[in-house]
Amino acid sequence: MGGMNQTHTPPVLVTGATGRIGRVVIDRLLDAGVPVRALTHRSEAAATLPAEVEVFTGDLTVPESLDPALHGAGAVFLVWTAPPRTAPAVVERLAAHVRRVVFLSSPHRTPHPFFRQPNPMAALHADIERLIAATGLEPTIIRPGMLASNSLAWWAPAIRAGEVVRWPYGAAETAPVDDRDVAAVAARTLHPDGHAGGDYVLTGPESLTQTAQVGVIGDALGRRIAFEEMTPDAFRSLSEGAVPGPVIDMLLAAWSAAVGQPAYVTTAVADILGTAPRTFHQWAADHASAFTPAS
Repeated sequence: MGGMNQTHTPPVLVTGATGRIGRVVIDRLLDAGVPVRALTHRSEAAATLPAEVEVFTGDLTVPESLDPALHGAGAVFLVWTAPPRTAPAVVERLAAHVRRVVFLSSPHRTPHPFFRQPNPMAALHADIERLIAATGLEPTIIRPGMLASNSLAWWAPAIRAGEVVRWPYGAAETAPVDDRDVAAVAARTLHPDGHAGGDYVLTGPESLTQTAQVGVIGDALGRRIAFEEMTPDAFRSLSEGAVPGPVIDMLLAAWSAAVGQPAYVTTAVADILGTAPRTFHQWAADHASAFTPAS
């Protein structure tokens, strides 16, 4: 049995529980003494979660499957990982069971060219925000900019292989935010005494070109990494089959719009956590092994 306060703190339900952000949110909530429920598609995914997490099998495409996980919960961390069709029914069910929802969205309303490009994901996020606003839920909206961990998918294979990093729009500036800072903000706002009911754009502390970001990873590894500009068309044909076409279009348009002007940088992480956001260099140093060939 937990301490006295544990029995009075209703559990938080985390969707996207095994994802990049959700998995860290779970650890932060447990550290703060908040009981956690996790929603997973498959029960075997539970093996990767801490033993004290109560695991529920459910699916955003089957709204009624969420009822057992929602019953008695105090708040929900919502990460939308499904087609949009069932969003209205899911939000309706959330509102029937809980008072607070923290939604992982994107900075689609941010007045910076990088975030103003047509984006299917942003349209879905905006729809879900409208649905949440129309209910009696108390929403907190979290809008991470570019996640630092994207560079694992983008550049780590070439860096591990000791190859040149070939990439389009090297001069495009972004302010990569550490996934751990995003998760810490989410956990803080999910906490019963947290900052519920805000709308936060989360960024890293500095604007860096993509070329500079590859350089920072090199600094963390103690070696120079060569960067070579790639044409958008070459990137498109290279990504075909691996990345959906609309996502490629969105990335290329966003990077193109971000060339020659500083990235959008906010103080939201520091405002909420009381500590400065991690720099991209800190992130790279902490993830150096992902860029190092397996021995």
